[in-house]
Amino acid sequence: MAKFSLKFKQEVAERYLEDELSLKSVARMYNISPCTVRKWAYVYRAHGIEMLTGKKGRYSADFKLRVVKEVVDDGFSVRETAIKHGIPAFGTLCTWLEKYRKFGEDAFIPKSKKISPVPDKIVDSAPSQPALTENEREELEQLRVENAYLKKLKGLGSGENMLSTHEKVSIVNELRQEWPLSRLLIVAELPRSTFYYHVKRIAAPDRYQSARALVLKIYHQHKGRYGYRRIGLACRNEGILLNGKTVRKLMKALGISSLIRVKKYRSYKGEQGRICNNILKRQFYAGRPNEKWVTDVTEFKVNGQKLYLSPIMDLYNGEIIAYNLASRPLPSMVKAMLTDALKVLAEGERPLLHSDQGWQYQMPRWQRWLKDNEIIQSMSRRGNCLDNAAIESFFGMLKSECYYLNEYKSVHELRRDIIEYIEYYNRLRIKEKLGGLSPVQYRLRQAA
Repeated sequence: MAKFSLKFKQEVAERYLEDELSLKSVARMYNISPCTVRKWAYVYRAHGIEMLTGKKGRYSADFKLRVVKEVVDDGFSVRETAIKHGIPAFGTLCTWLEKYRKFGEDAFIPKSKKISPVPDKIVDSAPSQPALTENEREELEQLRVENAYLKKLKGLGSGENMLSTHEKVSIVNELRQEWPLSRLLIVAELPRSTFYYHVKRIAAPDRYQSARALVLKIYHQHKGRYGYRRIGLACRNEGILLNGKTVRKLMKALGISSLIRVKKYRSYKGEQGRICNNILKRQFYAGRPNEKWVTDVTEFKVNGQKLYLSPIMDLYNGEIIAYNLASRPLPSMVKAMLTDALKVLAEGERPLLHSDQGWQYQMPRWQRWLKDNEIIQSMSRRGNCLDNAAIESFFGMLKSECYYLNEYKSVHELRRDIIEYIEYYNRLRIKEKLGGLSPVQYRLRQAA
């Protein structure tokens, strides 16, 4: 604990004496112990600023004896006697009292002047002294407890008012082997019930030990992409049930949090061909596989080069059933994607394919390909991205959980990671609306 300047001590003492504030209020204001505030205030009131230095001087034997007798014979308290005579540490007077009780007046005679007593007269050499009164013993005991507590406090290097309840309980629990618990609780300003509650918590086994390890494992397994909701679902799939508040507390204790999504760049090129009606009308629910598909194109940039992704998502389970990557958004890119998507269709399946009003989907060739394969075309309204929110949401996840997290040196590296992420998204990334299953897991379970 840092030493306090004389000016600081004076300010604290004057604040307590002149402003008529309580000890606790002043202690909280200056982040020091109430015991310290009380001592400085009493010393300042009795002796002025000179005695606040706290410097220890040499005390003569006569002075020590006179001070001790004021306590023993005249009935003054240790605290008021120490303040009256300018003794900075109350513990000093307590030590003198102990010596006086054991050795009498000889306790304060310098060693050089002491005469070794004859062995057979030891019992008679020290006159019997009156025992301390009950109040004196009580005060002496409480001062010792305060000193012991303050020593532990100094070891922590912070003021008493900066201590948490848990830290106070730890100090008291350690000192209770030497001092009465009731006195320690008074010094620490702890209710008895609070103390026993925290002691019980400290002794109890960590009920979340395995859950904490699982939360950390899931977080790193998914590269920080999961928030508390999805981590809670993943824990449930592992057989550990945790509510959202518990998961958030564990994540906070572990110092982990989900990644913040960066907003997607959007652009509109205007009408390039025939615009189809919005048949989907934001009805993103599908009761069976290959009933409703959505698609779009998104752009990535790496060192001046561009990479385009064109996927098709099945709204039944959110699975990416086909996709294509290309350096230019040509019609051949969306045709290759469509060709792959047609391979998953069973006989008689004729899905609805919804897109925005991108120029690729307005081209006669694209519309002819859909018509030849008996696929119904649907388009979002102009400038309304929410009409195609499902695929836009996927692009947002892909970029925030993969693209924005890395600094790519080449398009080749980015292409590799996108392919890896789509595989991860389909097979491993669980969804709350799918009951804590990934898209592929959900499809297979429903088909079983």
